[in-house]
Amino acid sequence: MHGLTKSTVSASVHKVTAMALLVTIGIVFGDIGTSPLYVMKTILHVGHTIDADYITGAVSCIIWTLTLQTTVKYVLIALRADNKGEGGILALYALIRRLRFKWLYILAAIGASTLIADGVITPAVTVTSAIEGLRAIEPDAPVVPVVLFIITLVFVVQQFGSKAIGRLFGPFMLAWFLMLGLLGALCIGEYSGILRAFNPVYAIKLLIDYPGWFLILGAVFLCTTGAEALYSDLGHCGRLNITVSWIFVKIMLILNYLGQGAWIISRLPDGGVEGNPFYTIMPSWFLPVGIFMSTGAAIIASQALLSGSFTIFSEAMNLGFWPRLRINYPTNLKGQLYIPVVNMALYVGCVATVLIFGSSDRMEAAYGLAITITMLMTTVLLAFYLRHKGVALWIVALFTLVYISIEGAFFTANAFKFMHGGWFTVLIAGVVCAVMLIWRRAKLIRDKYIEYKDIEDYREIVADIKADNAIPEYAANLVFISRSVSSRMVESKLLYSIINKQPKRADHYWLLRIEYVDTPDTLEYDCDVIIPDTLISVSLRMGFRVRPQVSVYLRQIVEDLVADGTISLASRYPSLRKHGIAGNFRFVIIHRIFSASSCCEGKDRLLMTLYALLRRLGISDEKALGLDTSNLTVENVPLIINNKESRRITRSGDGG
Repeated sequence: MHGLTKSTVSASVHKVTAMALLVTIGIVFGDIGTSPLYVMKTILHVGHTIDADYITGAVSCIIWTLTLQTTVKYVLIALRADNKGEGGILALYALIRRLRFKWLYILAAIGASTLIADGVITPAVTVTSAIEGLRAIEPDAPVVPVVLFIITLVFVVQQFGSKAIGRLFGPFMLAWFLMLGLLGALCIGEYSGILRAFNPVYAIKLLIDYPGWFLILGAVFLCTTGAEALYSDLGHCGRLNITVSWIFVKIMLILNYLGQGAWIISRLPDGGVEGNPFYTIMPSWFLPVGIFMSTGAAIIASQALLSGSFTIFSEAMNLGFWPRLRINYPTNLKGQLYIPVVNMALYVGCVATVLIFGSSDRMEAAYGLAITITMLMTTVLLAFYLRHKGVALWIVALFTLVYISIEGAFFTANAFKFMHGGWFTVLIAGVVCAVMLIWRRAKLIRDKYIEYKDIEDYREIVADIKADNAIPEYAANLVFISRSVSSRMVESKLLYSIINKQPKRADHYWLLRIEYVDTPDTLEYDCDVIIPDTLISVSLRMGFRVRPQVSVYLRQIVEDLVADGTISLASRYPSLRKHGIAGNFRFVIIHRIFSASSCCEGKDRLLMTLYALLRRLGISDEKALGLDTSNLTVENVPLIINNKESRRITRSGDGG
């Protein structure tokens, strides 16, 4: 095997240092770290009878949700399921997709699409909650225009990457969490009885005694919505850094929730709390600072969610869930991606969220339903992963039962939000999921009807075409992009292009197979010389974080082969060879178009028609591969699908 470069980073190699922990705090915990902005406010809104027991029970629900859901499931269990350092539901699926349970891809598509839907509404609700703090200073503050301006700014700067401002994320979020903890700790003395919330009995008692338990759970669930994003950020910082920094983050979050709860209870004799308790616990002189810090944290959380969304779509493309999209690499930071179409779609979704709902109160009604579905899908996939890794069946069964029960309860609670806004995120997730499933299913049908032949059977004729000077030379080096899974099997249409369609004489024929692998940073190749100095098969494997520059990589491969004497690139034309000029390269891509003459079932015809429409969402193969279009030929060939018997024509008579 020849290696271009090979970078397969395991999460375990991230060393735990003060700087690494600071970076982790800055980029991993933005979503879950901004939840105190709206969780207690939502709990107040859904409660009919607000008393000390209600608030204590609600805070107890928060503490144990953060413990069971975020700490145990995600930090202690899910973070161990890393795909060469990458996390998230699609990375998890990549680890188990070769199991015999072929239907698991449906769970992965559902989970990924609902996570994308969460990425649409989270920036809107977080930024809106932060800016609404202005109303504590000026009741008539123009919240919506300010929110739209900030969201627009966040999306515009994505194209430049976060290299410069990223250095500020860690210190800023450290200050944010310290502020949360300090403000909460200073208020606990207002009602020290709030510390009883650490006893889970108060949470259980609230859910049993309170008739609107589902409303409470729907509100409480908002405290852990960032847990899935935390898992998705595994590749940026590593498991150990996330685990250690989570201890600090969790303490600060719980202190703030305790402080808000104590403040609310202490004000109940005076008629309760008006406004958002996150801001009301602040001294009036500190409000401007608190609003500034909240807005900054919301922006950082939004930026992190967008980066996560780009990674999800990049993984989806490699796993065959989505058409190829143009990916930009705005900085030299390893793995930093920017997908313009995705950025624009998410921006439109965020703006629509703000304009449709208008206030964080109404957005919170739409928030949470989609992400509960993601968490349920992650639980099932984790169960298969744990069993695949040899974990005892009874442990896997217990894990599955516990978390299906917990997340099932959260899903039921959030399902009551459907008519109050939950429909919005379900609609977004439904559209994304439909595209994923249609694209993947249609690709499977398409690949099934591509005919492959053994290249060994065509060695002699290819060598004869090379030697036949009566055939005009098509190119010195002719490179065919092959989709075969084997270096020795090639598409029949590719052979037809060389031999029949327009016989193509060349000095060297290259069969270049592009394999998109599950691991994020893999970039390597294998080379198989089928006919010495004539026919070479190259298998190029690329991870989803690797910049697609196939022309560049092929040049490096050719340099390796020339250096070790496998081939000679000297031109066969004497005048050019005399001056040491190498032969030219030309690429050929076979583009298969679904043929109307196909004799297939109605559902397959519909899928292939939709597949053709969805191709327009993506970019062409040549752009997706980073090929030089000045020396490229695209040949369109029909893709005929016959999965039912077609009618056979009969001769009308003997003739004559």
